[in-house]
Amino acid sequence: MPDLTWEVVRIIAFAFVCFLVALISTPFVVKWLRKHKMGKTIRTADAAPIMNQMHAAKAGTPTMGGIVIWGSVVLVVGLVWLLCTFVGQPWCGWNVLSRTQTYVPFGAMIAAALVGLLDDYLNIRHIGPKGGGLRMRYRLLAYTTVAAVCAWWFYAKLDWSTVHVPFVGNFDLGWMYIPFFIFIIVSTSFSVNETDGLDGLAGGTLMAAFGAFAAIAFLQGRLDLAAFCAAIIGALLAFLWHNITPAAFFMGDTGAMALGTVLGIVAMLTNQPLLLPIIGLPFVVESLSVILQVISKKLRNGKKIFKSSPFHHHLEAIGWGEPKIVMRFWVVSFIFCVLGVLINVIDR
Repeated sequence: MPDLTWEVVRIIAFAFVCFLVALISTPFVVKWLRKHKMGKTIRTADAAPIMNQMHAAKAGTPTMGGIVIWGSVVLVVGLVWLLCTFVGQPWCGWNVLSRTQTYVPFGAMIAAALVGLLDDYLNIRHIGPKGGGLRMRYRLLAYTTVAAVCAWWFYAKLDWSTVHVPFVGNFDLGWMYIPFFIFIIVSTSFSVNETDGLDGLAGGTLMAAFGAFAAIAFLQGRLDLAAFCAAIIGALLAFLWHNITPAAFFMGDTGAMALGTVLGIVAMLTNQPLLLPIIGLPFVVESLSVILQVISKKLRNGKKIFKSSPFHHHLEAIGWGEPKIVMRFWVVSFIFCVLGVLINVIDR
């Protein structure tokens, strides 16, 4: 039986240290991004007239700020692991990297972050189709590959093929667990990316979602995973300090795709993927708005359901201010995250 007092201290410590590392490093990262002209490109008025009208002033704002988030987590978690490996005690008591809980989300976060970093760089330098960046098919292939490797690890190495349905029980999917896993990870990562469109929007909703899953992991006794989630929350909190309107820098694909990938994996590790649409409701709404908009335009001769998509841009277009949209998304996110944790507690 673990000492829960010690575990709570460890969880809070990882959140606090990652917060400090991210907070202190951010000004240097922003300065470097500005120096090398790593600024956000806003879509043209011809391609997206509403979007351009609302966000033209943000052109040139440094992007790729997700480096601060995942970089701080990799630095802190990785350093503790190295100290444990080469020094030993007392550092091994702090180590959160473990085969059954955190190897997969840690590795997947780095892989997805690097793909996103490449995409961000190509977009900034206008290398690639439609103004720059990887083609959608290549992005989809890259993140599907990351998800497939993780799915194989779960299925072959961890012997995991069951999915929990709240209030019903566990169901063994057999080999179908692999495509199910891939769908959860890819859909979550792209949904988070769709949400990253206003100052503080993705950061706040992600922080709430990781908080919910950290609580679920703690209740399940997955204490390394809870500490890992806490590390991400700490880094996100520091990111938000600089990303709240007016944002000093943006998360970029390197942050949104990496954190979306990790969020999906954490949902699978806690065996609560069916709670993910509740805990991550804002991401579901944003993604559905894009899908419905595309379908409507194709089937209804260009007619739109929303003035602009994702949904947060529609709200902007009908007159909602950016801070109001962000804060209300946060409120909805917090409410449904609490609901998700409550369902998990009652289900237990």
